[in-house]
Amino acid sequence: MSASISSNIIRTSRVATHVLTGGSRDAATIVFIHGNCSSARFFEQTMASLPAGLRAIAPDLRGFGRSGRAPIDATRGLRDFSDDLAELLRHPELGVVAPVHLVGWSVGGGIAMQLAIDHADLVGNIVLESSMSPFGFGGTRLDGTPCWPDFAGSGGGTANPDFVKRLAARDASGDADTSPRKVMNAFYFKPPFRVDEEREDMFVSEMLAMAVDEDHYPGDMKPSSNWPGVAPGMRGMNNSFSPAYCNLSGFAHIEPKHDVLWIRGDADQIVSDTSLFDFAFLGKLGAIPGWPGDDAVPVQPMISQMRTVLDTYKARGGRYRELVLKDVGHSPHIEAPAVFVDELVKFVVER
Repeated sequence: MSASISSNIIRTSRVATHVLTGGSRDAATIVFIHGNCSSARFFEQTMASLPAGLRAIAPDLRGFGRSGRAPIDATRGLRDFSDDLAELLRHPELGVVAPVHLVGWSVGGGIAMQLAIDHADLVGNIVLESSMSPFGFGGTRLDGTPCWPDFAGSGGGTANPDFVKRLAARDASGDADTSPRKVMNAFYFKPPFRVDEEREDMFVSEMLAMAVDEDHYPGDMKPSSNWPGVAPGMRGMNNSFSPAYCNLSGFAHIEPKHDVLWIRGDADQIVSDTSLFDFAFLGKLGAIPGWPGDDAVPVQPMISQMRTVLDTYKARGGRYRELVLKDVGHSPHIEAPAVFVDELVKFVVER
């Protein structure tokens, strides 16, 4: 771990949270919120690259990294995570002076939006990095309405079973297409990009540290009579961002308004209007049989959904900027670190 980054466990009434911190306590604070199948250490290099005058905080979400294994109640959407974060930021041991700036990556972007909706006093400006759609992941149309009444095509049953099995078995190899190492290099980044061997091993180790069961990743599921045959359960990570429980469109109406920087790669294969993790798009490609067509189950337009909500936010007095990085995948802070840090610092300092 970088010499400039400290590691600590902070216990709140909700969960014991592993936290990375860097910088002076009296500096402006940036809180980094990681995404699914990752941890705070995916931000370690970013944190260490920040200039003096900024403080960095990155927690492991419940069930990830070295944080406690409190179960995830998916019927609350992302609120288990945002409420954990709110209590953590109010804990005297951390010594945070609110408001803080947020960087939410992937699902972490959704958690940042939920925190802003429910705990406005804690939040300053917000960076949405490759953020999930405000309407959850899987099975919705442009306006967020579900394709099926039971939200089939979203939730715990959408995770690749062999990937889940290899996570549970702590498979650090890169032998199979569904191995965590292979999935990371194929989808977190735009191939042929790879980090150095030591950092790659660390990332894989962090992925393998997460809890794998029905209360955490990927969660439980229900069979469905609607294509593709799986509907969300009520527990665990992937159900928490199912549109059955997660709708962040209220972000457009929050007060006070915060400046938003939406930064993403143009080659993102995870959060996209043609996502390779969306069952509808896979069905359209013929990879999942029986797809009933665009009228019944259109491909989820994740980017368009975010832009629609942010445009409403802007129309109501908010400000946002969309920055698209060329030849970058799902992880701009790792694939284009100098650009990411430069844009982040300018965004925070200038505001």
